[in-house]
Amino acid sequence: MKLLYVGESWVIHSVHMKGFDAFTTTTYEEGGKSLKDAFESGGIEVDYMPAHIAASSFPDTVEKLAVYDVVVFSDIGSNTFLLHQDTFSKGKITPNRLKIVQEYVEKGGSFAMMGGYFSFQGIDGKAKYAQSPIEEILPVHMMETDDRLEAPEGVIPEIMMDAHPILEGVSKEWPHFLGYNILREKEGSQVIAKCGDHVFMAAGTYGKGRTFAFASDIAPHWGSPKFVNWSCYNTLFVNIAKWLAHNK
Repeated sequence: MKLLYVGESWVIHSVHMKGFDAFTTTTYEEGGKSLKDAFESGGIEVDYMPAHIAASSFPDTVEKLAVYDVVVFSDIGSNTFLLHQDTFSKGKITPNRLKIVQEYVEKGGSFAMMGGYFSFQGIDGKAKYAQSPIEEILPVHMMETDDRLEAPEGVIPEIMMDAHPILEGVSKEWPHFLGYNILREKEGSQVIAKCGDHVFMAAGTYGKGRTFAFASDIAPHWGSPKFVNWSCYNTLFVNIAKWLAHNK
C-alpha cells in the first residue's frame, strides 16, 4: 500500500524583547512523525509532503494522484491547494486540486482528513473546507464558522460501532482529547465514535472510493500525549488506512 500524507508542518517566527532590545528567531517544525511512524508500522509506504511543499507540488491531475492508494490531509488549509503561486502571483489558470481529490475518490481512490486548527473549517474558519469538494466527499457536514470545541478538561470519545473493522485490536478504553472540530454526520455514513452530539470518527463512500473523518488532532495539543503514546495508536491508524484501501 502507498499513502500520501500531507500537512502537519509550520514555521514559527518569534520576537524576543529584552528591555530596550529586540531580536527575532525563526524555526521550522513538523508534527506528524507519530502518524507517519504508525502507518509505516503496518508496512505502508508513506510519502510525506509538508505544507509548504504541497503548495507547489501536490498532484494536479488524477493520474498523478492515482499512484497512491490513500491520501491523508492533516492540519493544512484549503488555500494551500487552491492558491498555487502561478494563480496567486501570476494570475494564471491552474487546476483546482480539491476537485482533483474529489475525482480521484470518485474513481476509486481513498481520502481521510484528520482534525486540527487547519482541518475541516478550523480556527476562525480559515481552513475553509466547508462547501468545498472535500466536504462533498467526506462522510460529515462541517460548520461554516470557527468549528473548534476546546475541552481543556478533557473529553473521551464514545464508541458507537465497536465491531467496525478499524477498531479491530483497539482497546475500548480510550485516552482523553483536549478538543476537536465540530462535525455532524451525513445520511448513510458510518458513525464509529462520537463526543456528545458531535461526530468523532466517521467512515463513508463516494463514488467508487472510501473516505474517513477523524475530528481531533493526531498529535498534541488536542491529541494528548496519552493518545499519541497509547498502546493502540499504531493499530488504529493502520486499520484506518487498510479499511480505506480495501479495493486497491
